[in-house]
Amino acid sequence: MGWDRFLVLWCAGWGVVALIGYGMSLAGVTKAQRTVRLTGRIERVRPPRHGGSRTGGISVVVTYRDPASGQRVTVTNDGERGEMITVAWEGRDVGLSHPPGRPHAYRFSNTPQEPGRGLGRPSFALFLVYVGLVVLAALDWGWPCALIGFGGPWALTGAVHLPEAVRAKNRRIERLAAMDTVPGHVVAVLKDVGVDEDGDTWTTITPVVSFTTREGTAVTAHCTSNLPDPAGAYGRDVTVHYTPTDPADFTLDPAAEHRSQKRDVTFHVLMCVVLVATAVTGAALL
Repeated sequence: MGWDRFLVLWCAGWGVVALIGYGMSLAGVTKAQRTVRLTGRIERVRPPRHGGSRTGGISVVVTYRDPASGQRVTVTNDGERGEMITVAWEGRDVGLSHPPGRPHAYRFSNTPQEPGRGLGRPSFALFLVYVGLVVLAALDWGWPCALIGFGGPWALTGAVHLPEAVRAKNRRIERLAAMDTVPGHVVAVLKDVGVDEDGDTWTTITPVVSFTTREGTAVTAHCTSNLPDPAGAYGRDVTVHYTPTDPADFTLDPAAEHRSQKRDVTFHVLMCVVLVATAVTGAALL
């Protein structure tokens, strides 16, 4: 089988997958659409053990109201239960979800989630169709067409999203400037050790910081950035900057966050420039 025929079958196959996925979404029968989504409230936060594992996130006890019976249900996030809860305080709302009719198979998310439409897989299938078409164009009409097919659409996508990226950066900088400042304390340093497929050992260090907001909310959170020498941070006093309306949005170094936002936008702009140059180069070589 030649490459042209293989790529045609590739595009046709993934195109069918995409059409089936979008059809299921329109019919409202995707897994995401059938999933029951609830809002739970943290009733108790269990202090982390220094030297323990970050697996499972911060241990919490959560209650929610069962929509079918109206009864109050209490659950924990022990074990593999979806997203890790990385920031916790009593009274915080978190997301819970489970398959229809299987409340015991619940999963956590850090924030309550809106019902999904199940478009992730069909959209990825459509992307694979696009990749196949670009490769097919390169084989049939030469690699300059591949440069146009790759650089053009992605440059257009980047240009469309660039204004929103700039607005998001400005909003983030405004939030950083409006943050309150309180003292915090590193109450534990978690350590996870594992072995990868090549037999190499990897180690993940996760400091846990505790702070109390000016409103009196006691927050426990994983702190994975802007903390020097995280392995030796146990017992260290730190200064925490947080958003008053959402203590989950906190940092130990607003200046570093400010620089990171500027770098992200600069990288976005550079990628747009590179993609435009790629498409222009392909057009010039036709």
